[in-house]
Amino acid sequence: MEHSDSTWKPGTVSSRRRGALVAAALIITSTAVPLSVAPAGAQAAPGWRDVVVTGPSGAADAVVAAGGEVIASLPVAGGVAARLPGDARLDSRWFVAPQRELRVAAASGTTPAVTAATLRDTLGLPDGGTGGAGVTVAVVDTGIADVPDLAGRVTRRLDFTGTGDGDGYGHGTFMAGLIAGSGAASGGAYRGVAPAASLIDIKVADATGSTDLITVLRGLQWVSEHSRQVDVLNLSLSSGSTLPYQVDPLNQALRSLWYRGVTVVVPSGNDGPDAGTVTAPGNDPLLLTVGGLDDGGTAGRDDDVVGVWSGRGPTFQGDAKPDLVAPGGHVVSLRSPGSVVDTTAPQARVGDQYFKGSGTSMATAVASGIVAVALAEQPKLRPDSVKSLFTGTAYAAPGLTRAAGGGSGGLDAARILKEASKWRSTGAEHAQTRDMATLARDAKQWAAFETVLLKGDAAAATAAWEKLSPASRDWAARSWAQLDPAARSWAARAWAARSWAGAGEEWAARSWAARSWATRTWAADEWTARAWAARSWAGADWAARSWASDRWSARSWAWIHADR
Repeated sequence: MEHSDSTWKPGTVSSRRRGALVAAALIITSTAVPLSVAPAGAQAAPGWRDVVVTGPSGAADAVVAAGGEVIASLPVAGGVAARLPGDARLDSRWFVAPQRELRVAAASGTTPAVTAATLRDTLGLPDGGTGGAGVTVAVVDTGIADVPDLAGRVTRRLDFTGTGDGDGYGHGTFMAGLIAGSGAASGGAYRGVAPAASLIDIKVADATGSTDLITVLRGLQWVSEHSRQVDVLNLSLSSGSTLPYQVDPLNQALRSLWYRGVTVVVPSGNDGPDAGTVTAPGNDPLLLTVGGLDDGGTAGRDDDVVGVWSGRGPTFQGDAKPDLVAPGGHVVSLRSPGSVVDTTAPQARVGDQYFKGSGTSMATAVASGIVAVALAEQPKLRPDSVKSLFTGTAYAAPGLTRAAGGGSGGLDAARILKEASKWRSTGAEHAQTRDMATLARDAKQWAAFETVLLKGDAAAATAAWEKLSPASRDWAARSWAQLDPAARSWAARAWAARSWAGAGEEWAARSWAARSWATRTWAADEWTARAWAARSWAGADWAARSWASDRWSARSWAWIHADR
């Protein structure tokens, strides 16, 4: 181990209207910090608080200047994990997100008499099959137990909890089985959807299922540093965060991985069936968010419905989520013997090696497995193309309408694979590739532009803007033109209010676009996305209200045990 429901229900807060703020984002430089750091995992002393600090380059220096300690450098989130004295304050350039805890709810309830889902039939996959060869899925979870059905599938194990390998809770093993279980102990009956895929076990939660923001970010930082080794990231986790996705460090870390070419799959959460129950990070319009369908124990699709537990949109920022739904009701996967879930819900066992569960965590893992199968078929697919492919091929059913929480419909693996085999890069994707190369070449010029922009020096910013290559400035203009009209209006007003003498509203708008829209195409390894919206409308008082509670949802892994 490296350091660095009977039916449970797992899971995970757009139509970009409710505020032009949805489009606002700021590019920051993220570099490794050559400073000594406080021991990770140690508890803050009385009067101190653990936080994640994000903003322009130099977050570590800002923490030290405020009398704090750096816990870990987190370029993936555009900042650092830190420990600050209770009275320490950082200036307005920095966004300070308090540490927040996750804890999995204890399993409870009784086992309903429900037939296990016919998973591969519902997806349109053959009973056999060895999909996913050559593709690696990172499972960021409670760990993966060493069980026969995963023999040879886990290529690397990393522990960010300090508790050692294995899965004392039981959630991560279940997810791993849905993705890549061989079905050996069941004669293939409970084979995963991508049994030839490789898995990386990134353990971020202990035997109680408990974790926190900083621990999860440390796991994601490892993925960022090894992004060429990871094709898909499965995070079957739900957070009750009320922060907009533009400023939440977890969302920003996942977005950074997406831009690096890792397809990130997250759940819509298990807080359904009411509208507005999608949770973070499934609230992010960029990521592939999966809700859960219940197939009623049949292979036919006409009786498929969105699980009553599955989170429904819109998000509180007005975005339509989930993107689609996948089988998540009464599915069977691997048991982690002796784990919390195993010992508290023995009635959910299926034979000696398997377990039955429901929820959007399961649906997320199923979708991650199908992403692996699609990438094995067409390795050149980028995350945006994967998402488009999945939503564009989803099947319709009376119970899977968008109004019912079904997004674009049910995941159709057979159609996805058929279309993947015919996929060709589009002109837009080629143009994006060219733009990414341009921005990478101009990385130093963009960094210089950002520095003077943040200082509020209009003359220097204008001069720095002129030093950018014509291709970079052309990209900025095109990106600005793509903005929602309301977003353009808001941005122009916001920047005009800063009284950039001599700059003019047109220049302000173009420079703002250069910063905000870089998040959509940026390729340079040392850049990641962060929301400038916090600077305009999310002041310190608002932030304090949003973070009044430092605890995440008690059902973070969304494993609940009885049907609702």
